[in-house]
Amino acid sequence: MVLRQTAIYALRALAVLARLGPAERLTVEQLNEQTAAPRDYLSKIMRRLVTAGLVDGRKGHGGGFALARPRRQIRIRHVLEALGEPFDSEGCVFGWARCSSDAPCPLHPMWVQLRERLQAWANSTTLCDTLDDPSRC
Repeated sequence: MVLRQTAIYALRALAVLARLGPAERLTVEQLNEQTAAPRDYLSKIMRRLVTAGLVDGRKGHGGGFALARPRRQIRIRHVLEALGEPFDSEGCVFGWARCSSDAPCPLHPMWVQLRERLQAWANSTTLCDTLDDPSRC
């Protein structure tokens, strides 16, 4: 898998929130039911997304989570950055201390190509792309 489980859980939760109406909110329990992400872990992920300004979280009666910005303004890149996802790192997938085009590891050409495609996808994909009907954006 290219993305860590944390990022997958976050994307699941955001895809669910992207389908909500303007006044709707979901609790972490409701998100847990719809995403199959472990409740306590999901709660920590949601706090990170709130801190990053991607999600609005409210406590108490009528509380819960909702997107903090319009779906079209939340790119996958923003989610991955909020989670510290290292998909754009320059690290060597083979584990070498020094790996570059001048001194490539055996996987360098393929890894560079995958990293570039993943970056392009993360930069161009928004939460609108999770909807069945993107015209809702």
